[in-house]
Amino acid sequence: MSATRTGMPSDVGKAAWLFLAPALVLIFIFFFLPVLASLVLSVTDFDIYAIANPPTTRFVGLANYVKLLHTPEFWTALKNTFYFAIVGGPLTIAVSLATALLLNAKLVRFKSFFRTIYFTPFVTTLVAVAIVWRYLYHTRYGLLNYTLGHFGIGPIDWLGNPRWAMPAIILMSVWKNFGYNMLIFIAGLQAIPQDLYDAAEIDGAGPMRRFFNVTLPLLGPTLLFVGVITMIGYFQLFSEPYVMTQGGPLRATTSVVLMMYEEGFRWWRMGYAASIAFVLFVVILIATLIQFRLQKDRT
Repeated sequence: MSATRTGMPSDVGKAAWLFLAPALVLIFIFFFLPVLASLVLSVTDFDIYAIANPPTTRFVGLANYVKLLHTPEFWTALKNTFYFAIVGGPLTIAVSLATALLLNAKLVRFKSFFRTIYFTPFVTTLVAVAIVWRYLYHTRYGLLNYTLGHFGIGPIDWLGNPRWAMPAIILMSVWKNFGYNMLIFIAGLQAIPQDLYDAAEIDGAGPMRRFFNVTLPLLGPTLLFVGVITMIGYFQLFSEPYVMTQGGPLRATTSVVLMMYEEGFRWWRMGYAASIAFVLFVVILIATLIQFRLQKDRT
């Protein structure tokens, strides 16, 4: 019996590694190897000429990173990316939470129908959504300006004005992405015991008091998860400006990922583009760690 018990952990460990092996192999091949290859590229001058003749690639060390930090366009793209993430991220989370609270209310009927409707934009192709919204933002024929005209507001050049281009993209992104976070928040809300709300109501707590003293504290882990994945996704802004504005006007919507794409696949400066990717990785890592620290303490 003793030998059997002693051998069990080893057998369980072997079985666990056996089941994990296929996934680990795929992760290594399709994630770690490309990341390692990109890291190597970032310290070389690999470009379109090196594609035809790889031996001409030269090791340049940190020259790509030094050049990047001295490029004004990079700082503009980084500022735009932070603007999108800092404004759009919390706004998306707030809309998602508000919608989840409404759908979780007892008086609401047809909850499954509304959940499906609100989740539909998230599973819709982003390029198709961006094209539709580009027409909604049309200065002369767009539905948004048509609606504003009824309130006496003149037409706004949403995608052609540097002041309004990024807010327009943020508005579209909030509409596109809030449905996914909404479902996660609904799951978190349903995990909160009803007894806590009943006890708070007996103690005289109103709706706002119950929200801040019961709902928000118990949604802490859910808020942490939603906040982190939303922030990571928003720092990787690409498709929206690529389809709607091509990074304009006047580089007002150029993101770090869009700049990386242009350097790597328009100008074929692969080494330089790889350095942009790793700088963005460091930025996202630092932002994630800060968010973990702040929200984990609250949780």
